[in-house]
Amino acid sequence: MHPYLHLGWFSLPTFGLMLWCAAVAGALVVDRAFKREDITADAVGMVAIALVAGIVGAKLWHVLDSPSEFRAIGWGVLWDTAGFAWYGGMTFGILALVLQGLRAKIGAVRTLDLCAPAAAIGYGIGRIGCFLSGDGCYGIEIKPVHLFGFTFHPWGMAFPPPAIEPVFVPVYPTPLYELAMGLLIGWFLWWRLGKPHAVGAILGQYLMLSGIARFLVEFIRRNPPVLWGLSNAQLASAGAVLVGIGLTAWAATRPAFTPRKVRAAVEKPA
Repeated sequence: MHPYLHLGWFSLPTFGLMLWCAAVAGALVVDRAFKREDITADAVGMVAIALVAGIVGAKLWHVLDSPSEFRAIGWGVLWDTAGFAWYGGMTFGILALVLQGLRAKIGAVRTLDLCAPAAAIGYGIGRIGCFLSGDGCYGIEIKPVHLFGFTFHPWGMAFPPPAIEPVFVPVYPTPLYELAMGLLIGWFLWWRLGKPHAVGAILGQYLMLSGIARFLVEFIRRNPPVLWGLSNAQLASAGAVLVGIGLTAWAATRPAFTPRKVRAAVEKPA
């Protein structure tokens, strides 16, 4: 594990480095989406503001989700390099993008449509930071899986020191699973964004797909159940899926929006 890269006298947290890489990748994807639609708004600036808002939201959500940690550490938990909740980051990031989209006269929902692929890709890249630092976002201990009369031994790995939260037995490397899911969802949404779609459809699909992915991976993560045998993240995931279904159904009643690139191809003289 490599929670820090030691560069002479300076120690660079790998989580922060990958968060920066996720932000850069997200900004590039949003900028490309804006250019594909001839939108002149500052995509990089919008992503930067959303990132700051997301970091604040992720920290606040973590504090609310882990009150015992706040009682033990106090306000210092806000400055700790560990402890970021994805749904808090997503909520605050969405609010920041909505306000900026309205200000830029793009439209709140259309802005979120354009940013959805970047959100999925950025999330996946950010999980590499969790993996490298061993910050406790890994899964439960590997156990043999008995299914249909067969026994499977899933691949796992330990996170020994200098991991932030060491574990010495093989566990599910869930950050790697989330990296793969984030990139796959991001690719699909980028493809869908270039096809005719109603405003809100891409956002709805993002909420459904990312919510389902997070709900499923939580079954092999260490987060404790809080209600109906589900963790906080699973309850939030279920809410995201329901909102996504509602948005997708609403979008299905609206006229399809044809991306500029598709329009240009159709209108091109033979």
